[in-house]
Amino acid sequence: MRPIRPTLAARRGRNTRRRISPALAAASIAAALALTATACGTGEDDVSAGSTATPGGSFDGKITIPDDLKDRLKDRGIDLDKWRGGEWKNWDRDTWLREARDFVNPIIEGLWDQDRMRGAEEPDKPVVEQDISGDAGVTDPTPSPVEAQAVTTPYGDNAAEAGKLFFDGPQGSMVCSATVVEDPAHPGKSNMVWTAGHCVHAGKSGGWFRNLAFVPSYNNNGLSMAELEGAAKDQVTPHGVWWADWAQTSEQWISQGASTGGQGAPYDFAVIHVTPEKGSDGKSLEETVGSALPVDFNAPATPRIDSITATGYPAAPPFDGQKLFQCQDKPGRLSLSAGDPTMYRVGCTMTGGASGGGWVANGQDGRPALVSNTSIGPVTAGWLAGPRLGEVAKDVYDGVSKKFAGQ
Repeated sequence: MRPIRPTLAARRGRNTRRRISPALAAASIAAALALTATACGTGEDDVSAGSTATPGGSFDGKITIPDDLKDRLKDRGIDLDKWRGGEWKNWDRDTWLREARDFVNPIIEGLWDQDRMRGAEEPDKPVVEQDISGDAGVTDPTPSPVEAQAVTTPYGDNAAEAGKLFFDGPQGSMVCSATVVEDPAHPGKSNMVWTAGHCVHAGKSGGWFRNLAFVPSYNNNGLSMAELEGAAKDQVTPHGVWWADWAQTSEQWISQGASTGGQGAPYDFAVIHVTPEKGSDGKSLEETVGSALPVDFNAPATPRIDSITATGYPAAPPFDGQKLFQCQDKPGRLSLSAGDPTMYRVGCTMTGGASGGGWVANGQDGRPALVSNTSIGPVTAGWLAGPRLGEVAKDVYDGVSKKFAGQ
């Protein structure tokens, strides 16, 4: 069994080597599971990491590091000059920042250009892992597959909160899905984004991923892969590129999250605070996209939820990662172990790349609210599972909001 997680494949030139992505696993399900993020290399050895892009596509060796981030880098023993020169590519376990306080993400302007974004979509080939036994929790029958439906374009008019999350890991560039959510400290002016924990942190086997950047309404008009090659920038990134200046996930994911065995999956969520790559015009992310979802941390149990809609950018075949899709289904329950919270599960054919995408249902006040995010699903496609949000998720969310409350 294996959850859908960031898929990784390192590419050199035109030759792509596929690698197995990290994965969680759902218990008592006789199917292969993989996490729903996807990734591939983008020839990044040709890019001078820690650089600023020039119009010709070259890099001038500059990097934007805010003063508070400089202090945090120094506190972690990181040499700024070496970081500028590409030290961020060093994924040695001994130097890979992993603790909650360690997150750093200097803006590398121009790093996520259209070609690099388009390239971070080729999924890995999943493998079947051993079944997980010993489930003492409650798991409902496997749901029937629900065919993912393409979101009507432009996405900004029909799913304004949705977008793609790009980031780098040891094997190359990866991609997840994410959702703009409300910020209690800044009503109507949120810069907060919700995604999966495995889209920001590698769990117990690693640390924080790097170069996290969010693109709301990515490929707003749903262009094909061929059309995107010559597309104008505002078609690909209609609201610009927003870099994470802080990320927070659960301590359970950091300490337990793993590529096999299902550890940490019920706590596989994260909140990111973002800032625009090109500098602020005074507008928040919420004001820029025109919407943000509330988060319901006490959504009804599955029997009392009539419908959940999962949204994301699936990238594993038959999808290509460039278009936004949704599945709508009545959720069931999936238990990984009796000691962990039971997860939601819905029928859905979305594949790798959908990880982190928001799950929306009517909250207790009747308004649409985010109640979960895509975490795991079978390699063969057919259903997805997401954590049920509770006090741990609320602590993560409140922590990010409070950190930027005075700014």
